Amino acid sequence: MDINTYKAQKAKYYKVLVGLLLLTTLTFVQPHLFLENATFAIQLMIGAVKAWLIVMYYMHLKGETLIGWTVAFAIALVVIFFATVITDVNHFQFKDSSYITEQHASAGEHVQHHEE
Repeated sequence: MDINTYKAQKAKYYKVLVGLLLLTTLTFVQPHLFLENATFAIQLMIGAVKAWLIVMYYMHLKGETLIGWTVAFAIALVVIFFATVITDVNHFQFKDSSYITEQHASAGEHVQHHEE
């Protein structure tokens, strides 16, 4: 490897490092300055971008093709799993009689249980 290639790659890593530091700063600043109602989604997107930068540049997977298909397959499985679970929870048959989905009273209130 000649010195120019080394310097170019070193500069690229510093740019990625600066990007990660800026995204980390944005992670701390965002909940206080803008889009307070969408903090979870924004933080999730920032984390995904940071993870992508780390995986592609610092783990040297930028030129790999198999890893892209593997990640896409894993994401598809997670999406299918969560869609199934969310659909199942929304159509839970024993929602009214379950201790998990039962409405809990706050301090001083009494919840009436309906017996049939």
